[in-house]
This record gives sequence, structure tokens and C-alpha cells, in this order.
Amino acid sequence: MKYTDKQRIEKILYYATRLQKYISEKNITKEQLLTEIELQWLVTTPLYNIGEHIYNLSKEFKSEHQNIEWNMISGLRHRLVHDYDGTNWNIIVDVIFEELPIFIEQIKNLDSR
Repeated sequence: MKYTDKQRIEKILYYATRLQKYISEKNITKEQLLTEIELQWLVTTPLYNIGEHIYNLSKEFKSEHQNIEWNMISGLRHRLVHDYDGTNWNIIVDVIFEELPIFIEQIKNLDSR
């Protein structure tokens, strides 16, 4: 199925907010995410989905919203999928705990336009 940019943004927001909510509700800590492989597996699926939808956003949409690091986010997905054993979990923890809330707000602001 071919999604529109609007549909992709809705899916990105859905996956991001669900991930953030799960981390919060389960009181998952940075240390747990660094050390527990089950949690690492759990967070990779929404990150894959977010990255895949970002990768498939139109070039026009991405260039209209250059304030978001589209290439970096889709690149993260690529690294997780193709170099999982080489994943630096310190970076993923920073993404989840530091960058994800900012990203969600950026996406919400796009959605309200």
C-alpha cells in the first residue's frame, strides 16, 4: 500500500508516542535499556517502523520541514536493521530518553498544520 505523507506522519506519531508511553508506564530506566536484551528488542520494532516511514516520505515533504533530521532518523533504522550486533546502545538510550520527546513535539506540530 502506498501511503500519503500525511498518513506516514500519523503512523510515525503513533509509533513514537506508543514507544514513549510504554517506556514511561513500565518505568524502564536507561540502565535497563542498556543491559536487558528483551527491552532492546522491544524498542527496535517501533524505531524500525518510524525509520521506514520517514525513509518513504516524499523528498518535497522532507525539504519543506528541514528542521527535522529525517536522514539521521532513517539512517538509525538502517543501522539497527543491517548492523544490529554493532548497535551502540548508549546512542539508542539517548535517542529514546532525550531525543524522542523532542521528535514527538516536532511531529505533533507538523500534524496540526
